[in-house]
Amino acid sequence: MGNKNMINKTFPITEKLIKNGFNLSIQLLDLLTRESESLKGRTDAMAISKIAASKKEVVSQLDQFSKQLSQVLSTEKLQLTSRGMSEYFEKAKAANLDIVDTLSAWKETISISNQCRLLNEKNGASINILAQHTHRSLHILKGKSQQATTYGPDGSTHNAKLSSSLISV
Repeated sequence: MGNKNMINKTFPITEKLIKNGFNLSIQLLDLLTRESESLKGRTDAMAISKIAASKKEVVSQLDQFSKQLSQVLSTEKLQLTSRGMSEYFEKAKAANLDIVDTLSAWKETISISNQCRLLNEKNGASINILAQHTHRSLHILKGKSQQATTYGPDGSTHNAKLSSSLISV
């Protein structure tokens, strides 16, 4: 019965960790949402880089959260996977611990994390497009030739040099 004793000790830690992970994931979603709005509204670069710094900090805290949760699971010889978490919650329930709120917070954390991942990819794509436009504009302003891809009658690509610069710098 030593195993049930262990889960009685680790579960309060798990509750705190998951509550923290839940709050961090909400913070990250909020930052990503603000980043998305800033990118759409063409907010100044300073505001976007402040959001990026905050985002980096929250991601680092989430990384710490994952490591700590992983350590707790290892006390039950489980891994931080959806299966490992399910087994952990089953063991806690078998030890007559009240898992309802923590399990709910965990599921919500996973759901928010998925939203964060998708939004982060979308924001990354927007930032990439902005960077490409900026890069292209700088090349045109500096009078450097642009590579334009055109298609031949057989569908093959040809790179044509465009040197229609607006301003020579």
